[in-house]
Amino acid sequence: MSIPGLIVAGIFFAAGMLGTFLPVLPGAPLILIGMLIYGFFEQFANLTWQFFLGQFILVLLVFGVDYLAGIWGVKRFGGSKHGIYGSLIGAVLGIFVLGPLGIILGPFLGAVVGELIAYKKADQAVRAGIGTLVGFLGGSLLKLSVQLLMIVWFFYVIS
Repeated sequence: MSIPGLIVAGIFFAAGMLGTFLPVLPGAPLILIGMLIYGFFEQFANLTWQFFLGQFILVLLVFGVDYLAGIWGVKRFGGSKHGIYGSLIGAVLGIFVLGPLGIILGPFLGAVVGELIAYKKADQAVRAGIGTLVGFLGGSLLKLSVQLLMIVWFFYVIS
């Protein structure tokens, strides 16, 4: 077991876990990169291609959850396709306009504006916006769980 490799991997794991809540850090990919770096330190002794294929699938799952959680929240709270499109546009614009806070407020405001464009009442529009917040929170918890699974699986394999 390579101590320097574990230290470097641990730094990537920590950054990846922070990436669950900070949009500027690509959480799951950083965790996977940490595993690859550790693999180079150990000449991939215990880390097989099957292991990395499984980890890559989990990374794709995290991306899927990230994309679908807000959509689910809008739909679950009665939003229309206008609210969904608004939340997606708001997520992109929110990061640039509002900075890190934009990852939460952008989709909310986008869903509200989208629903208002669709001639929904203000309370219905706000309800769809709240759905994005619920989706974000639920998605973050699910992403956190999957990323923890990735790390636990890594330590199981190398032990």
